[in-house]
Amino acid sequence: MGTILIYGATGYTGTLLAQHAVAQGLRPILGGRDPDKLGPLGTRLGLETRVARLDEPERLRTALAGIAAVIHAAGPFSKTARPMADACLATGAHYVDITGEISVLEALAARGAEAKAAGIVLLPAAGFDVVPSDCLAAHVVRRLPGATHLRISIGGFGGFSRGTARTMVEGIAWGTRVRRNGQIVELRSPPRGSADFGRGPRRTVGLGWGDVSSAWYSTGVPNIDVYFEAFPAMAAAAGLPAGIRRVIAGGIAQRLINRGIDRLPEGPSEVARETARSTFLAEAWDDEGRRAASRLETPEGYTLTVATALAVACRVASGAVPTGFHTPVTALGPDFILDFPDVARTDL
Repeated sequence: MGTILIYGATGYTGTLLAQHAVAQGLRPILGGRDPDKLGPLGTRLGLETRVARLDEPERLRTALAGIAAVIHAAGPFSKTARPMADACLATGAHYVDITGEISVLEALAARGAEAKAAGIVLLPAAGFDVVPSDCLAAHVVRRLPGATHLRISIGGFGGFSRGTARTMVEGIAWGTRVRRNGQIVELRSPPRGSADFGRGPRRTVGLGWGDVSSAWYSTGVPNIDVYFEAFPAMAAAAGLPAGIRRVIAGGIAQRLINRGIDRLPEGPSEVARETARSTFLAEAWDDEGRRAASRLETPEGYTLTVATALAVACRVASGAVPTGFHTPVTALGPDFILDFPDVARTDL
């Protein structure tokens, strides 16, 4: 297996990835833009570091010299995915990231032919977004070939990192995006619903999430919705009028909000990561009224992210994934998620 570089290693998720890799006996190289943060982390973990900013293309390409695969963990990916993908295409390093942003997945999917020509893999969404839901969706559709509709509901959270909070705030501008007849469209208002995550019905709210993009490539189902358990902050954000969402997405509002985010804890505590659980419900149906549903229970999101992203990167770096654009399922199959501890899938 070739060398893996973790870019964004000093962020909350990047540091967890680096620690997990070392615990697995791996020796990744750590990358990032701030030498004052990167150096001490590398010293503490005994790992090589390479400093490069994403707005320095030549230096970034130099940092990828000899790298088989990059785990890109520096968001928001709407701003960072393209320069890293450009560098990977130029140097022959495979690209793996942990985004859940629909626009990023779509942009990378559009570069699939370019990736094949360069002999690399582009594989976004290799973490909590969207490995478990992607695998579960494909499993349900495998049970119901010919499904025309797919609904994914997600419940249970241990908290968010600052990076995820920034990504979610940025995503407010897009409203609730869904897939209809194969096309991504934005709903005028977020739909409300309910889902049984194994504890009785819970209220849910529709949100644009990475599966609106990824599940299309993984399953071919033309109509896709994603719902989240409606905890208060998420329900309030999704319910904002479109005009207010656009204001929030503006530059001035984003800067003010990000200052507030900087005052939040860096991410969920170790106790929260060890004790929280997440549950996914995938429901599929066809035009004849036939239905299938399955539920998946997993560890907390960041715990799962570091495990799945590292496993994906190792498979990619070893040459086990064909070149071009991939979702977790097209690369590794619907049962990939079952390789991880404390994961249980139930057909309903």
